[in-house]
Amino acid sequence: MTKLWQARFYKTANHLRDLPKLDVPEIAFVGRSNAGKSSAINILCNQKSLAYASKTPGRTQHINFFSVGGAHVAQHRHDPVDEKKIELFLVDLPGYGYAQVSGSAKNHWQKLLSDYLITRPQLKGLILVMDSRHPFQPLDVDLLEWFAVTGKPVHCLLTKADKLNRKESTDSLKQTDTILKSYIDESGKPFPFSAQLFSSTKRLGLETATAFILNLAGQTTVPPQNESSQ
Repeated sequence: MTKLWQARFYKTANHLRDLPKLDVPEIAFVGRSNAGKSSAINILCNQKSLAYASKTPGRTQHINFFSVGGAHVAQHRHDPVDEKKIELFLVDLPGYGYAQVSGSAKNHWQKLLSDYLITRPQLKGLILVMDSRHPFQPLDVDLLEWFAVTGKPVHCLLTKADKLNRKESTDSLKQTDTILKSYIDESGKPFPFSAQLFSSTKRLGLETATAFILNLAGQTTVPPQNESSQ
C-alpha cells in the first residue's frame, strides 16, 4: 500500500481561475491521447476508474485534479476528504495529438495546458506518458522541448512495455535515455529528465514511478530507483 492509494477526485478545471487554491505540490501527467495515461494513473492509485479512460481518445479536454492525503483507503473510499490534510495533487492533463477535436475546443485546451504548465508554481514535475513501442512522436518532442525552459523534472513512463520482448524493451529504454541525455542547458548541464519502462497490465514499474512521484512532492527521502541503469 502506498500513499497514492488515498487518491480521490477533487475537481475539474476548465480555466486557470478554476485551479485549486491550496498550496500543495502538484505532479502532472501528460501524453498523447492513446498512450495509456489514464490507465497509468489508475494503476498507480490502485483504482479502476479514478481517471476516465475514454473509448474516444482526446475526449478529456479539462484539467482533472486528484487529491492525495486526508482520506482513508480500502473500504472507506467514499469518506469525505479533509482539505487541511491534502498532501499533494495528481493532475491529469488533456491528451494531445488526436485529430477528432474541433478547432475552437483544441485552441482553448492547448492554451489551458500551456498556461498551466508554464505558470503554475505548485507544479513540481511532469510525468510524460509515451507508448514504449513508439516513443518521442513529434508532439512529445515539442512538449518536452517547450517544458524544458521551466527547469522542472520530467519523468517518462514508457507504457505498454508488456507488448515488447526483452530486447525491444532494452532498446526502447536505451533510445529514450539517449534522447533525454541530449538535452542540456546553456551551461552544458543536463536537464532533469529520466525514464522507465511501465505496464499497467503487468504492473511493471509501479514502485519506481510511485517513488519518483512522492519524491518530487517531498513525501519521501528515499530517491527513486533509476530503471535505466538496470
